[in-house]
Amino acid sequence: MAVSEDFQDHVRELLAGLGPLAIKRMFGGAGVYVDGAMFGLIAGETLYLKIDDASQAAFEAAGSGPFVFTMKDGRAAAMRYWRLPDEAADDPDEAVRWARLAVDAALRAKKPGKTRTRRAETGPGPWDD
Repeated sequence: MAVSEDFQDHVRELLAGLGPLAIKRMFGGAGVYVDGAMFGLIAGETLYLKIDDASQAAFEAAGSGPFVFTMKDGRAAAMRYWRLPDEAADDPDEAVRWARLAVDAALRAKKPGKTRTRRAETGPGPWDD
């Protein structure tokens, strides 16, 4: 499921209203990021957007469906990324509207990371002999 440069360019143009995007290759597809948050997934020539409980009903009502992949054992697994609705595929305003829902879902899902303490901040210890 290679991601073509042409399709990546199409996604950048379609979602230009969100601001600068980063598209990073991963697992035969690509992740789509804005401000460090992954809100989209490109598989082949299809853009999938992150959903959560707050946005899933809107995607369902628009006739969208989840990204489904086959695991090593042959079982199918669905991810919380759903296809960009058809009516938004060539309409930048609509695409950005859907993408904003995905960015919101990505931000809600972002877990606070562990803060790394630097050695200087840990105070005295056995390494200070």
